[in-house]
Amino acid sequence: MFDLHFDNPDRVHFLWLALAITIGLFVLELRGRDALSSFLSPAMQRRLTARASAAASAVRLGLLFVAMAAGILASMRPQARGEHEQVPTSRAAADVMFLLDTSRSMLAEDTPPNRFARAKVEIGQLVDRLEGHRVGIVAFAGRAAQVCPLTPDHSFFRTVLTTLDTRSAGKGGTKLGEGIKVALRGFPKEPGAKLIVLITDGDDQDPYSEEAAKAARDAGVKIVAVGLGSETGSQITLTDPQTGAKTTLMYEGAPAISKLNGDQLRKVAMITEGAYIPAGTSAIDLDAIMESHVRPIVREASDAAVRRIPAERYPWFVLLALLALVGSLAVGASAGTGGAEPRRAP
Repeated sequence: MFDLHFDNPDRVHFLWLALAITIGLFVLELRGRDALSSFLSPAMQRRLTARASAAASAVRLGLLFVAMAAGILASMRPQARGEHEQVPTSRAAADVMFLLDTSRSMLAEDTPPNRFARAKVEIGQLVDRLEGHRVGIVAFAGRAAQVCPLTPDHSFFRTVLTTLDTRSAGKGGTKLGEGIKVALRGFPKEPGAKLIVLITDGDDQDPYSEEAAKAARDAGVKIVAVGLGSETGSQITLTDPQTGAKTTLMYEGAPAISKLNGDQLRKVAMITEGAYIPAGTSAIDLDAIMESHVRPIVREASDAAVRRIPAERYPWFVLLALLALVGSLAVGASAGTGGAEPRRAP
């Protein structure tokens, strides 16, 4: 039991503070006695005041120091060296990172009102079904940025989601591999249920997307790729945020056409043993995503949801601190009531 190491050893320096407080109280006790002695004789002090003896005061302050010291040692998290405890987790929660394509190709209106707006609506509805799980979001286009870290606060997540637009990634183009890498960095290093929900039209310009998918597979992260848009292609419409005027995006003198690249998305998803969902121009089947992909990885985590943690010994120090504090109060109370003589009636 006494072969201990401390998880927060730096807090041992607070013992100096506890010692200084004890010494300060002792000095005040001595000054109080000296001040009273200058006005009253020892006999009158015994008759008129209820003061503890010097020995009782020393015991009371000693117990107070023990209480503070035990509390400080408890805060240092003493742990039995080499011993561990198995603690079952009450609930296994998944970490779900949404990877949203914010390139201008997502402004194609083959999925009303456009692919990007539809994707945001579908993400919001899926988050409603992820109660108890942590969610985050990465926006990617020519580069990627984590705009919301993994959080159990779904209200905060929705606030961030509403602010996203096709300028959130800060650079044109579509680099799926970069988005996957940034999403992977957003997951904790500890094992657990981890899932990337990728929503894009698959118009990928990154030659390293499959390598990024292999990195996700090696990290134990599955990718569910949701493909939005028409496979036959659609023009990209730009809307002026101030005037509402619409113009067609042109490329080399002709309207730019964006097609759903389902083959690339399928490859990326299959590398991670995930799934590809060709939503096309229809609504995303949220129930299928939940039942087929999110809940299974949570069940897998539940099967192994037992953690080994160091055997904590801080409760013994907390108990010692409480006993010492009660003892100090008891000594002070008994000394205060036992020192004065009862006054006689005239």
